[in-house]
Amino acid sequence: MISLGVNSVLFKNYDFAEAARLIAACGYDGVEISAIQGMCEHLDLSRWEEQKDELQRIVQENGLKFLSMEVASLSDERLIPAFKAAAAIGIPVVNVGPGGKSGVEEDLAKSISELARLSGIAASYGVTLCVKAHVGNAIYNTPTTLAAMEQIASPAFGIDMDPSHVHRSGENAEEALPAVLSRVKHVHIRDCKGREQGPGPIQLQACGRGDIDLYGYCAAMVEGGYDGPVVLEVIGATPEHTIEQVTAVAAESYGYLNACLKKLGAR
Repeated sequence: MISLGVNSVLFKNYDFAEAARLIAACGYDGVEISAIQGMCEHLDLSRWEEQKDELQRIVQENGLKFLSMEVASLSDERLIPAFKAAAAIGIPVVNVGPGGKSGVEEDLAKSISELARLSGIAASYGVTLCVKAHVGNAIYNTPTTLAAMEQIASPAFGIDMDPSHVHRSGENAEEALPAVLSRVKHVHIRDCKGREQGPGPIQLQACGRGDIDLYGYCAAMVEGGYDGPVVLEVIGATPEHTIEQVTAVAAESYGYLNACLKKLGAR
């Protein structure tokens, strides 16, 4: 069964206990904890040992499970503590972006080399490192994703297939997914209007509000045999967004995704 979760970055203005309570109330199975420096650090990698027991308790008390952690950075200073924390807390996947710039061959080569090296370190801790194709970065579409897949053999490496980035890079996500699905171990999901660089207001990132064929994307996941986590990742919440507004985005997205996946026999 596909598990549904929420990246806690949506609740960046609230503490992790409140985020977990509301994510559970919306019906989700689990949570991706945000450890994104400068954006949202519900998991502070400089003191994860202090947080470990409390984070595990919060997740258990709300009937959730840890699906993943988002770090974004490719630096050893961030990722080695992330791998240690993931192994100790029980978080199976650590998600990052590829870095670099689109269309720069040297950046693509460097990104793939770094991801290969870091996947080896992840393997030593028993966790999986996943990267997403990201608008504007070195890995940004299907051909660059395939290049990484071909050059990184480690079983501790996976693709985090985010339909909004692929859509904004000019592809149709539901058509692009089958080519990379064999290495997809995590899915970030959200909707968006148009193919602009940014994902838009948080309300329009709710699944079903935008232009991406997310039902077709879910169908491609199910037909391809994917059974990993699907995590709502909505960015851009501000202090002006009320708790009701951010929770509504999570709840609406759960209803849409759960209905799609139930119809497809994956929930």
